[in-house]
Amino acid sequence: MTEVIKFDKEDRIGLITIDNPPANALSFAVVKGIANTVANFVEDTELSALIISGAGKMFVAGADIREFNMARPKDVPELHNLINSIEESPKPIIAALNGLALGGGLELAMGCHFRVAHEKALLGQPEVKLGIIPGAGGTQRLPRLVGAEMALKMIVGGEPIAAKEALGVGLVDEILTEDFISDSIAFAKKVMSGGTRPTGKIKLEITDSTIFDKWRDKIKPKSRGLDAPYECVSCVEAAFNNSFEKGLELERKIFVNLRDGEKSKAMRHMFFAEREINKVPGLSRNTETLDINSAAVVGAGTMGGGIAMNFANASIPVKILDITKDAVETGIEIIRKNYNRSVASGRFTQETVEKRMELITGTTDYQDLSQVDIVIEAVFEDMELKKGIFLELEKVCKSEAILASNTSSLDINEIATVTNRPDKVCGTHFFSPANVMKLMENVRAKDTSIETVATIMRLSKTLKKTGVLVGVGDGFVGNRMMHVAARVAEFMVEEGALPWQIDEVIYNFGFPMGPFAMNDLAGVDVRYSIRQEQKKLYGDRRQSIILENLYQTGRFGQKTNGGWYTYDKGERKGRPEPEVETLIVETSKKLGFKRRKFSDQEILDRYLAALINTGAHVLEEGLAMRGSDIDVIWNYGYGFPRYRGGPMFYADQVGLDKIYKSVCNYNTDYGDWLRPSILLERLASEGGSLGKYSID
Repeated sequence: MTEVIKFDKEDRIGLITIDNPPANALSFAVVKGIANTVANFVEDTELSALIISGAGKMFVAGADIREFNMARPKDVPELHNLINSIEESPKPIIAALNGLALGGGLELAMGCHFRVAHEKALLGQPEVKLGIIPGAGGTQRLPRLVGAEMALKMIVGGEPIAAKEALGVGLVDEILTEDFISDSIAFAKKVMSGGTRPTGKIKLEITDSTIFDKWRDKIKPKSRGLDAPYECVSCVEAAFNNSFEKGLELERKIFVNLRDGEKSKAMRHMFFAEREINKVPGLSRNTETLDINSAAVVGAGTMGGGIAMNFANASIPVKILDITKDAVETGIEIIRKNYNRSVASGRFTQETVEKRMELITGTTDYQDLSQVDIVIEAVFEDMELKKGIFLELEKVCKSEAILASNTSSLDINEIATVTNRPDKVCGTHFFSPANVMKLMENVRAKDTSIETVATIMRLSKTLKKTGVLVGVGDGFVGNRMMHVAARVAEFMVEEGALPWQIDEVIYNFGFPMGPFAMNDLAGVDVRYSIRQEQKKLYGDRRQSIILENLYQTGRFGQKTNGGWYTYDKGERKGRPEPEVETLIVETSKKLGFKRRKFSDQEILDRYLAALINTGAHVLEEGLAMRGSDIDVIWNYGYGFPRYRGGPMFYADQVGLDKIYKSVCNYNTDYGDWLRPSILLERLASEGGSLGKYSID
């Protein structure tokens, strides 16, 4: 018997316990162990029923995706074949779901004849989030148990349901709350004389044949570029239009095609990348952290208000400080309006709003921040202004309090110089809108202690954010890359492209918007101000004149109803503006450029080459610990399409040698903005990987 499978007997009941921590994944060893035990059970005349359960707090959290595309040992059956053999057992087999039953784990359970669940168990088919469909009968068995609508909700949506709901829809037979295994054995004794109940034998009937096309229409807004959601619908539809065997055959074919495709590989890369971000050298579970039981935000603007909402959403009291009472009151009123929109959309109740608003208080007096555990400064990107605020915070805040800056580009080390606690100073770069976007770039300055790092990384989870640790540098990681790519986009506009052409290319690649639409959203004036600071660092490089010229017209973006685009009142989508095109053509003449046409492919190649090469520089300089960390930042912070895996993974798929050659060619046009990365050159020559690169 394999070490990952334990087997016991009680009376005439056999008990398989899957013990493959941390998630009891269905690895080759687990599948082999279950298959051998089931075969022995069928032949054992002394046993009348078999229970399959999991060790710890999980049943099975899914297949072991690390083994996808690996050669399967000859003595290990495919998971779908194992499940079929369980279903065909002449004696009843019961799944005892002691905890999470996800993906292949739920498929395993549905292949059993009965299912009991712990009251805290969660059941789901999240495969769609990895760019695949359930591949071991899930699309065929689940609708036979719960019907078309619930099966589509679980398989296409990918979110788990609680045990109570699973009982209500017929996915489980009983919920057990006391001694789980003893009660599972009692259940087995109760049903073992009644024979088996194969899920695949359940007859299906559809009462509304339009449901599948309705779901296809429903998922369009959030499924751009994705294949798996639509294939999920098709496979569930096939369960109603084909025999069980034909449905399994179709499911398997589609599963293999998706599993072996580039999109699923990219999404699996992101799955593992998200788990890597918490691995910080010197940080362990035993690292001491500061309990964050109260917080303050300096700055009652859009960003400050959004940050404050995160604390209130996590039930942490938060104070908002600004220089005038009117500014504070306006900021808090905007927060209430944001919450009220959530009530109107049905996300939560008015009672929830009132509870959260009670946690948010305003002040104009720094002394009111004396006892909070963390202060996050969220004012305009001005170094002297920020240093002045930190000087005030140093005077009033308790010695153990963490002082953090929400700066998106300024030097945290310089900010820390005005305090006597540089070990407690760090960056917490929220992305706008802060109450919506999941990413936090947590910035470790040169003197930031490991305890402060551990506290901020833990705080990210408390606030339900994806926290990625980065180092101090211009723009840190995300904005450092974005600023270079945006410059290249502007250079292309000066040379012959138009903003709306570039935006369309980037949107079609999979981004939610292009760089010029993004600039209008964030503010042309904001980027202009950042550029003035950056000239101190990069004044000897080619500068984007077109941005400066646009700024001089007073077109600052959506806030003024006009930037690169013109916006009708109340509209978020802009339309191309002839006056801006005229400005662009005049700027090209002044710069001496004879405007030329850019193909869509050239635009994409230049933009992505800028991203990827700058990302390689970021790794060289140690601002990111891993290439996969950069991919997480760009997925959550900038909308890099998940099905392409982030810029570093995407570079590997294109080929680093090809990327490096492109960067060298573009270096001629853009100078040091596209100075070829030494790391990129080395990895390209060695056949290495940016997506898997780590500085460890």
